Amino acid sequence: MLNSGPVTALGAMSGTSLDGVDAAVVVTDGVTISSFGPTAYRAYSDAERGVLRGVLGRWHDDDVAQAAEVIETVHAQVLSGFENIDVVGFHGQTLAHDPQDRGTHQAGSGDVLAAVLDVPVVWDFRSADVQLGGQGAPLAPFFHFACGRFIGASEPIAFLNLGGVGNVTYVDPSYDQPEEDGALLAFDTGPANAPLNDLMRARCGVEIDKGGALALSGTADQSIVDAFLSDRYFAKMPPKSLDRDSFSQLSEAVAELSDADAAATLTACVAQSVSQGCSYFSTAVAQILVCGGGRHNAALMQALAQAVPARVVPVEEVGLDGDMLEAQAFAHLAVRVMRGLPTSGPSTTGVRGAVAGGTLSQPS
Repeated sequence: MLNSGPVTALGAMSGTSLDGVDAAVVVTDGVTISSFGPTAYRAYSDAERGVLRGVLGRWHDDDVAQAAEVIETVHAQVLSGFENIDVVGFHGQTLAHDPQDRGTHQAGSGDVLAAVLDVPVVWDFRSADVQLGGQGAPLAPFFHFACGRFIGASEPIAFLNLGGVGNVTYVDPSYDQPEEDGALLAFDTGPANAPLNDLMRARCGVEIDKGGALALSGTADQSIVDAFLSDRYFAKMPPKSLDRDSFSQLSEAVAELSDADAAATLTACVAQSVSQGCSYFSTAVAQILVCGGGRHNAALMQALAQAVPARVVPVEEVGLDGDMLEAQAFAHLAVRVMRGLPTSGPSTTGVRGAVAGGTLSQPS
């Protein structure tokens, strides 16, 4: 058990965009953020990324076991570069997410990392929530609540993460605890970078539309966007969550468009699904703080500014690190798990009551 008061926690995140592993230190007692510490990033090699991409959507077989070894090895390389760490929060790599049926699957073992790093590791953050009827995602909202307090927010704000999938957290900092009814609302807004990255890889042989340059040169097909928004997912009340490939049909929808128009159309789908999601907020927010790789995409940020009834800015404008926010979230959540504090609740994942998820692995 951790000592009382703030401790030094190290979080790691490997997102659905499969770019690499983010690692970040947070000094926190699990409630209040005292400070942020050093960060690190390790990109996946093409070979490693190929192994991981090859098992997306799969659950348990020999290839999945090989992917788990890649995850563990890369994480161990990144995390071993930090010193004086009290606890590690290890998310692993989501391969499949089906909370209504089969559950959720993050590859990688906290037991392995605890033994290698000789530090307690909290992992498997999502399973308990799913087993109790929740979506198991998103899990960053309780951290977003602490961030709202850290930056001194006095009015409701929203955090928008644009990774492979988009997710948003509405935060009302006037509440005392994140598990209180009304303090948070969180859900996946729709696909974000995943369809765009898949398009660029298939058509252009590159991983991303860097800066949104291709999308900026094209024109969105609004009929495709409208058909996308007619999917029943968008009419479903939150909380709700998606798998990386939940909207894989988008690739077929833009198949006949030029590269530029296809990129512009997929970008518009992301922005307008976020706008639709904002209609679920109990109170309009004046500001949406964007984190994740999507905030570097000028086409996407412009489309959001036009579609969303709020000021859309990167989280760096309030002194946060948009590349590391999710890794920092799992550092903060690891401390909450160690101290028996909730990590999700009805308004963030739809679980029946507040849940302290996560599995603790101690060093051997």
